[in-house]
This record gives sequence, C-alpha cells and structure tokens, in this order.
Amino acid sequence: LSKGADSSERVLTTMRWGLIPSWFKKDDPSKMPFNTSNCRSDTMLTKSSYKDPLLKGKRCVVLADGFYEWQQQEGGKQPYFIYFPQTTNETADTEEGDEWKGWRLLTMAGIFERWEPPGSGDALYTYTIITVDASKDVSFIHHRMPAILDGEEAIRKWLDFAEVPTQEAVKLIQPTENIAFHPVSTIVNSVRNDSPECLAPIELGVPKQVKATASSKVMASWLKSAQEASPKKQENEVPRWTSQFIHNPSPKKTSAGVLQQWLGKAGEPAAKRRK
Repeated sequence: LSKGADSSERVLTTMRWGLIPSWFKKDDPSKMPFNTSNCRSDTMLTKSSYKDPLLKGKRCVVLADGFYEWQQQEGGKQPYFIYFPQTTNETADTEEGDEWKGWRLLTMAGIFERWEPPGSGDALYTYTIITVDASKDVSFIHHRMPAILDGEEAIRKWLDFAEVPTQEAVKLIQPTENIAFHPVSTIVNSVRNDSPECLAPIELGVPKQVKATASSKVMASWLKSAQEASPKKQENEVPRWTSQFIHNPSPKKTSAGVLQQWLGKAGEPAAKRRK
C-alpha cells in the first residue's frame, strides 16, 4: 500500500502466489519453510503470517476463470472445474455474428504482503487465497473451497480497508452456494497441459453427474469459439509456476475489457505499477 493512497481505488497488478511475510529474513523467498498458498479462515487472525497484513488492511481479490478440485474415488481422483454460474447476458449467443461479451470472473478473497530482501533488491508482492469449509453443493468433491466474494458490494467492502475495518470485513469470508461445476478430463493432472481441453465438460458413468447444466453448456460453447479463434501457445509461453487454482485467461481480445469493467475505470489503463 502506498502512503496517501485512496482506499477505494482499485489497482490491478501481478503478484507471486504464496505469501512471504514481511518479517522473513532470508534473501531468497523460495526458502520459505512452509506453504502459504492458502490461508484457512479459522486461523487467519491467529497466525502472524496472515494476521499482521490483514490487520494492516492488505486485502486483495484474486481473479480467475475458476479453479480445479479433485474428488477422491476408488481407483483415483476425478477433477472438477468450479466457477461462477454464467448467464446469457454475460456470454455470446450461439447465433453467428453475435459478439462474445466475456466470462464472469471468479472473485476470491485474498491477503497480500510486501516483502523486501534483507540486503538490497526490489520489493516483492505476494498473496494467499483464503479458504473456508466447502458449501453443501460442492462438499462431495472436497471439504474446503476458496472464500468467494459474490457481487460488487462484497468486493467493495473487502477491498476498502479504510472504510471497512478488519472485524467487519472478515464477516464476508464464508462459503457461497452460488457456484457451478462440472467434471473435466484428467489431463489437468499434469501441469504441462495448458489448453481449452482442460476446462471442457466431460461425461461420467454416474447418471446423476452426466446431466449437462446451463453453465456447462455455456462453457462448452465458449471453449469451442475460443479455441477456433486463438493460435496455439508456444511452449515458452506456459507459466513457469502452476498449482491447484489455475487462472487461464481467455484468449479472446475482449478479455481486457472484462478486467477494465471489473476495475470500474473504463478508459484508464488496466494495470498500474505500485510505487
């Protein structure tokens, strides 16, 4: 956070996943002795790694198309893609000539920190995703899920650290039932695979899970149009780090407009560099 910054201003920036506490004294952040990719909601106000930045108002929203989770089954694990329900107002119709209007991005609550090397060097911004008990609908897949901020008002309150104190903001951290999901191919089990096929709905042998939902049909249509319109990625364009919560930005040229709309700053640059 820069001094004198307006607490209501939204800044879109890249940060490293896996929070590095400001008190970490080694010169290499990869030497962190424990995993800080996720932060349990029930301990975020007791563990100093998360409590300190949280009490200082270092709250952020992590944007993604959705996230993967794996259901334990006999003989292996079945991956699922979990995301916000999509409506026809947010995606293109199937009729030729209609413009694709964008995917509703998942908005997950996070905590960030600014870490400076003990000697010299540039400051590093890192973050963690807060997790909660899974909602009833997805609990059969896994018992935990990210804390999802559903709607503009929840996002505003979480980000506005000056107007909304910590004790009030943490009340927003709870499971949400407004979620959609579908099974996907096990090709997502390998981090080397990064293609639209990773998100495509598949059919399972259990009738209850075979039925296609409106959101999964929208997803299938979106993937088909995205794959036809985008060139194949080169190997050196694949992210150097991946993990359970994978953000696959849409290759559509209108994706930048989606982020600008989310920022509420149409006409301004989609990202600003922190001072």
